[in-house]
Amino acid sequence: MNRILATLTLIALPGLAAAEGLPGAHFIQNWDFDTDGRVTYEEVEARRGDIFYMFDQNEDGILQSAEYDLFDEARAADMANMGGHEGNAMRPVDAGMMRATNDADGDGLVSRDEFVGFSATWFGQMDRNGDGVITADDFGRGRGNG
Repeated sequence: MNRILATLTLIALPGLAAAEGLPGAHFIQNWDFDTDGRVTYEEVEARRGDIFYMFDQNEDGILQSAEYDLFDEARAADMANMGGHEGNAMRPVDAGMMRATNDADGDGLVSRDEFVGFSATWFGQMDRNGDGVITADDFGRGRGNG
């Protein structure tokens, strides 16, 4: 249970950046290790590894169905605490964490290699302007599709 509480701290911290109303501020605040306002690929890969570790309760390197269910619940609570998807800005973040997205071989289980291995694809999807970092600009103020 302590691992899950620690993960909720990783993905569900309300903060000043989010309060400022910047698109994607919640994501940036929680994924930007060096607090420079820019999330790098290395930060994404490291955070995804942290999240996987926190939910892999039996430490077998695989998120079993029940473990992924807990992850889904934590993400849903996080989104609810933020008031939804911030006008769709967070939909790409959430989509990249879904079980079906991360289960590359379709076996119903998500290995650490699958989860962390999806980092590059997900980072590319999130870095909409292609500048090599994720910032509020990538969430786009007022974009209907996020």
